[in-house]
Amino acid sequence: MKNILLFLFSILIFSSCYVSSNPLRSEIKKLQKGKLKDDSSFVYSLPYEQKKRYLIVQGYFGQFTHRERAALDFKMREGTKIFAARGGVVIRMKEDGDKGGRKRNYRQYGNYIVIQHADSSRTGYWHLQKDGVLVNVGDTVIQNQHIAYSGNTGYTAFPHLHFIAWRYNEKREWQQMATRFATKKGAKYLRAWRRYRKPS
Repeated sequence: MKNILLFLFSILIFSSCYVSSNPLRSEIKKLQKGKLKDDSSFVYSLPYEQKKRYLIVQGYFGQFTHRERAALDFKMREGTKIFAARGGVVIRMKEDGDKGGRKRNYRQYGNYIVIQHADSSRTGYWHLQKDGVLVNVGDTVIQNQHIAYSGNTGYTAFPHLHFIAWRYNEKREWQQMATRFATKKGAKYLRAWRRYRKPS
């Protein structure tokens, strides 16, 4: 854990001058702080077992590899059970990647699942364990279904789950989105460097 924190801190120092100009970044900050209310968004389930809690080592538009991404990184050991945050249909998956590392050329080895939901939005789960995907393209999954095992494949410095949600706007352009999650303390937009317990 100490080495991971030192690695992340060193990246933060070298990239601390960079701040994303994406307007979504400002909107998410307001949602997280409660300055902007959004009671219409779907409430997602944390993508792990009930009563467990994991540290978010990188949040929305983080200073490491999320500078332009509204994504979350949950630090967890390889082999941790991953559950569907929302029901839908599996439209893409990969589980044959067997490598991971800090160089960008490792991206091609990242294992993942992409699920499309009833409102056409999608969620993605990345860095999964080799042969650790339990669903196939075309499968319908329900919220809280066990779908995979976490890993350390692709462009990654340590084992974690990369979670991202997006939708297509009226121009059919890819648009990232923040997601509210059900936590022990209610529905929240998650923040980096905090642990969130999944309610039973």
